[in-house]
Amino acid sequence: MAYKYVLLFACFLIATPRIFAQTDSLRQARVLDEVQVNDKASSDFDNLRKIDGMKITVGKKTEVINVEQLTVNKSNNNTRQLYAKVTGLNIFENDGSGLQLSIGGRGLDPNRTANFNVRQNGYDISADALGYPESYYTPPADALQRIEIIKGAASLQFGTQFGGLVNFKMKPAGGNKPFELTSKQTLGSWNFFGSFNRINGHIGKKIDYIAYAHYKRGDGWRPNSGFNAINAYTEITYRVNDQHKISFQYTLLKYLAQQPGGLDDRMYAQDPRQSNRARNWFDVSWNLFSIEWLSQISPNTSLQTTAYGLMAHRKALGFRPNRPAQTDPGGKRDLLIGTFQNYALESRLLHHYQLFGKRQSALIGVRIYKGNTLSKQGNVDNGSGADFTFHKEVDELISDYRFPNLNMAAFAEQVFRLSDRWSITPGLRFEFIQTRSTGTFNEIIYDLRDSIISKTATPESRSLARSFLIGGLGSSYQFRQDLELYGNISQNYRSVTFSDIQLVNASLEIDPNIRDEKGWSADLGLRGNLGTSLRFDISGFHLYYGNKIGEYFFARTNGQVIRRRGNIGVAQISGLESFLELNILHALAKQEKQFKLSVYSNLALTHSRISKSKLPNVLHKQVEYVPEVNWKTGIQSQYKQLKVSVQLSHLSQQYTDATNATSGNFSGVIGLLPAYTLIDLSAAWRWKYLLIELSLNNLGNATYTTRRATGYPGPGIIPGEGRAIYATLGVQL
Repeated sequence: MAYKYVLLFACFLIATPRIFAQTDSLRQARVLDEVQVNDKASSDFDNLRKIDGMKITVGKKTEVINVEQLTVNKSNNNTRQLYAKVTGLNIFENDGSGLQLSIGGRGLDPNRTANFNVRQNGYDISADALGYPESYYTPPADALQRIEIIKGAASLQFGTQFGGLVNFKMKPAGGNKPFELTSKQTLGSWNFFGSFNRINGHIGKKIDYIAYAHYKRGDGWRPNSGFNAINAYTEITYRVNDQHKISFQYTLLKYLAQQPGGLDDRMYAQDPRQSNRARNWFDVSWNLFSIEWLSQISPNTSLQTTAYGLMAHRKALGFRPNRPAQTDPGGKRDLLIGTFQNYALESRLLHHYQLFGKRQSALIGVRIYKGNTLSKQGNVDNGSGADFTFHKEVDELISDYRFPNLNMAAFAEQVFRLSDRWSITPGLRFEFIQTRSTGTFNEIIYDLRDSIISKTATPESRSLARSFLIGGLGSSYQFRQDLELYGNISQNYRSVTFSDIQLVNASLEIDPNIRDEKGWSADLGLRGNLGTSLRFDISGFHLYYGNKIGEYFFARTNGQVIRRRGNIGVAQISGLESFLELNILHALAKQEKQFKLSVYSNLALTHSRISKSKLPNVLHKQVEYVPEVNWKTGIQSQYKQLKVSVQLSHLSQQYTDATNATSGNFSGVIGLLPAYTLIDLSAAWRWKYLLIELSLNNLGNATYTTRRATGYPGPGIIPGEGRAIYATLGVQL
């Protein structure tokens, strides 16, 4: 039945443009053409327009980072600087390379941003959007025009993740010249070197192009933490005519990183820079491609269709027992290989029309997504280098699984403008999800010489199909052009992932009865400007998180206590998120044109509790990775072509598991994360075609940590980096 609904919706989508085109021709005498004005953002932080491109965002909590305007460390994607003004984000810092983005918020696990729908130019870039929604690829900051964020209410248009949407908007193809060149070279602490080189322009009036190559390497703050990465991207856009445009995009990422492993509490207190893991490696290869057709069917009707795909792998290799202090004796290492092949088609139609004397807007869309993930894990005896191969699969494989995944969805949102000031936006999304797993788990017993004593193969096959309908409602009241009251409530749903149902980890067990997560999120806020001096966005939120998946201690019938991953109960998280930015000179009635000075505050106060649970040691406990205070503040100044910014980041203590354990014991994977405060300083100077940038990160050389890893890159405490300096020389011709 699910297939019939989606196919019927697709037929409607195909037929609708003709209907709308005919009705538009009858209204030409009384409906003015929509005019869209594209203006270069002068601020580094903003909100999405109520209808932004092919997205409806009326009544939603939205935030936009105008990356091109930032004065931060872009050379290594310093996350806490890039996202400094986005409220309530919690950040995992795995290393100083900036190769992976790990952000969460409102009680959502930040690991590889798996609780957000992560996209680039509107299409998925994660390993598998539903089955394995982890992001191993993050575009370099120098390549971005802006980063768009829609909090939980994005579930209707883009997918059911609780976190919402993170969309990386690349610098578009084209420009004012037939050929432009941008080149930036960076040197930094611990032998860091980065090189970013981009060309863009146009050929005649019909073809726009852009391409970049980005290379970076470094030795890392800790021993055994070097990395080497290359990222390339190209886009070619062909304007068929005034109504039709076709774009092709391709992205490549390859990197190899050595992982120094985690620490237990004693090791961290003794020396956070130490590492006793010299044989742990991580390899990623990412190939993304997309073809987009954008059609302006009529002045009031637009159709966007995108076909995209991913061919990728990630490989992890190392010695990773659940005791970080254990010395690596050499010999066998764990090898985990994941191969991802995903293909999808998404189409959305946006139409504006007149009703009751007001301009109304409707958005409908469909999505068909097919994924196939292959996962192999085993013990290999292949030396100490980055050799990601099974030499004798028959004897080495512990698990060999295939995870086919099918997702079909249809959605609709409608903006009803009830007056010149007030609008409401209801929406619905229908989802059909079919996840399957088939494979074999091998239980192998070795003797003291690592020879196989016995081997038991257990075949396994699972299939789970479900369909459901979720809804949401948003509203906006515009007191005046620059002052808006907004609110929304939306249902959310998170499918059980491959990692949730199949995992071979020495320090963790999976509950066989684990289920999908369900819930809802709501926002109510006021945003706008007070004169030309103060810009603000103050909102409250509540997240109801049913069947929340987490980790806890579990006592087996034999008395053995282990760590288990499963549904821990219902989490309820409420908070206040506030962003304030004051233009000091305007507030003092100064009209200095060459000098600018502003101060901002991004404060999130969050209360979280497990309100329902069958686990007595979890009930009423605080949700993991939810700091009660998350504050980022800073000063930004500019004199002529010189910009300087100083940022302070403070997070209060956090728990890392559902039982709120305070000590990590011998494993280091659970326990408190102490509160920490960091200071970052950045400066940029531009003269004609030259650019010089300087960044000092963790100015006070504070000792801190943002996570305790259960598996890679740990297990154990992953220390944050000490004081670092980066210098960039750039040219734009």
